[in-house]
Order: sequence, then C-alpha cells, then structure tokens
Amino acid sequence: MLTAEQIESFKEQGFLKAQSALSAEDADRLRERMFDVIEGQSKGKAEAVRNMGNDQNVVVQIVNIWEADDLFRRHLFNPDITAMIAQLMGDDTVRVWHDQVQYKPPFVGGPTDWHQDHPYWPIIQPADLVSAWVALEDASVENGCMWMVPGSHLWGPHKGGTIGTNREDFSPAPDMSLLPEGTKIEPVPCEVKKGEVMFHHCLTWHGSPPNRSAHGRPAIAVHYMPGYTRYEKDPSKTHLVEHNVEVAPGEILKGSHFPTVRENGLALEA
Repeated sequence: MLTAEQIESFKEQGFLKAQSALSAEDADRLRERMFDVIEGQSKGKAEAVRNMGNDQNVVVQIVNIWEADDLFRRHLFNPDITAMIAQLMGDDTVRVWHDQVQYKPPFVGGPTDWHQDHPYWPIIQPADLVSAWVALEDASVENGCMWMVPGSHLWGPHKGGTIGTNREDFSPAPDMSLLPEGTKIEPVPCEVKKGEVMFHHCLTWHGSPPNRSAHGRPAIAVHYMPGYTRYEKDPSKTHLVEHNVEVAPGEILKGSHFPTVRENGLALEA
C-alpha cells in the first residue's frame, strides 16, 4: 500500500516512481511469454502485434496481450498493483481499459515521442485513468527509459495529446501559447528496475528516447480506469478496441473485454 505522502506526490507530479511489484522470476516468465506472442506461439490472439517504427527504429507494440496469454491476464489482477491503483484514483472499483506492451530491442529500439495518453483514447471519459508500467528488464537512461514532466497532468489536453519532440536532445517541444504563463517544463528520467512498477496519470506528458544499448527494454503497461468511466461515442473518432464495447454511449464502460479487477474495495481473481 502507498503512504499518504506518496499519494499526495502523485497528485502534484502526475507520476509515482518505482514500487516493488513482481519477483525477478515472475518478470522473467512474463518476458518469455511476451516473446511467444511476438513470435506467434501463444495460445490466444492479442488485439494487435505491430512495429510502431521501422527497421532502424523498432518499437514492438502489443495491445491486449492478456487476450493472448493467461499469465498476462493474471497480471491484470495483481492485488498489490490494483490496490495502489485504487489509492491513486481514489475509487474502490477498478477496471482495465486495455494493456500495452512496448518492447524496444537492443541497438535498434526506436523513440516514443512526447505525448499524453488520454487524448488518444477519445471514446472514454473522464480523464481519470492511471497506468501501471512494469519493467520486465531494467529500464535505464541507457536503454530508453521513460521520461516525465512533473505537474504536466494539470495543464489539460495539449493538441490532441501530441506534445512535439525536439530531435536534437529529445526534449518536449510544445505550443507554449497553450500553457499557463510561467510554466516550467523540466523532464525527469524514470528508471525502473526489473519487476518494479511506475504509475502515471493519463494526462502526464511522457516519452522515451531510442534504445541504442545492448540491452532490450521490454515492459507491460496496464491502463486502469475508475469504476465510473463512461463510454462516449464520437462519430469522428474511434479506437482500436472500440469494437469490443458492449454498452451504450453514456453508460459505464464494463464487460468481458474490460475486466473488473477490484469491486467495492475488494481484489478480484482472474
């Protein structure tokens, strides 16, 4: 469980640095299963398995890997992680929006440009989601760990979530006219050891530079939503997983594709 000081820090900063979550052995097992999914050897099928970059800048993305592998499904229900998520969201019911693996292989791992998450999720409201990002190998500055901008979740959506990225030093390049006067943009690296979890708010600015090291950077992020999150239909926008929605616009988003992992303060089992 988190302390009151940690919860207050998250409210102010928009992220909370690494907390212990998995044993090294559990992280290794998930990493092995991740490669099974990438290689098409899993029992089930993920929503998507794709390279978000190119041959020189590879970022392998897997969406809803829990649908492909039972071990990842159990990970959604990790009672320690979901308890901390409930504390950070301030709600005693927690559901899964979707999960996402991002694997940056050695030497050719590509960048993930500066962005916010929620603007890329146009079918859900309000913007109160919290992501739990677990490293399956050490994520360091050397191999392209995430960077965060403290306090940026308080500035609202920025141009549909796209911040802009300075290619020379991989710093944010936002439209300053959209930010409060006197805003200070001071990115900080967020190194995460294997098996540790880092949390961030769905409006926090974040990005990660390329991985040119000899060490891969595999991680699993689960995007959790509070129990009051609604499905909002927008004819001009959609999302990869929208075809799985089983409720009407304006209703609470729940169903078999959006598992409830905590209900009324109690942890559920996979």
